[in-house]
Amino acid sequence: MIKILVVEDDLDLNRFVASSLRSVGYEVVSAFDGIEATEQLEAVKFELILTDIMMPRLNGFELAQRIRETDKEIPIIFMTAKDDKSSKMLGYNIGIDEYVTKPFDIDILLMKIKAVLRRAKIESEKEITIGNFSMNVEERTAVLDGEEISLTVREFDILFKLLSYPKKTFTRTALMSEFWDYDSSATSRTVDVYMAKIREKTAKCDGFEIATVHGLGYKVILK
Repeated sequence: MIKILVVEDDLDLNRFVASSLRSVGYEVVSAFDGIEATEQLEAVKFELILTDIMMPRLNGFELAQRIRETDKEIPIIFMTAKDDKSSKMLGYNIGIDEYVTKPFDIDILLMKIKAVLRRAKIESEKEITIGNFSMNVEERTAVLDGEEISLTVREFDILFKLLSYPKKTFTRTALMSEFWDYDSSATSRTVDVYMAKIREKTAKCDGFEIATVHGLGYKVILK
């Protein structure tokens, strides 16, 4: 059974979300601040973390940062009343997977959780097929209409990441941090150049397109 950690200091909301998740088959553990969440993470293996931002002792940004220092893969969803652009950018730059604004429809939240878990499964399996295009990480191959196309190592890695999380926005800063490491010569313009090359090479793909998110970065849209 999939285990989800719900981190929310509002007792009533925590109970409501946890109950809703259990009703559709998830196993749920609740925490009421970031410190309690880190203690749970040390004791239990979770498949997804659903957390508020504004909490006592350790806020959601700090919690997500701590998690990403040791675990790059576990999905993290923010559920928060903070709807400003800077908070969203900070969250995505840290490496969260989804951002849900309060008040939210519980059915929409459940759909987003299901989608994020599906994306995580795709990434862990290291193989993906969308329309007439497929990628295999183990073989390092990208095939379009039955013909292998040429991608550099960095182009391959960026594209697989984007396709693993359709509809998720990746900021330029987050992409630079993950795929350029400590290359001080890389800039946001460098990311744009790479994205232009990837778009050119995948222009004939019938299952997706790479969209520019104004002021933030890029995301894949499924057709």
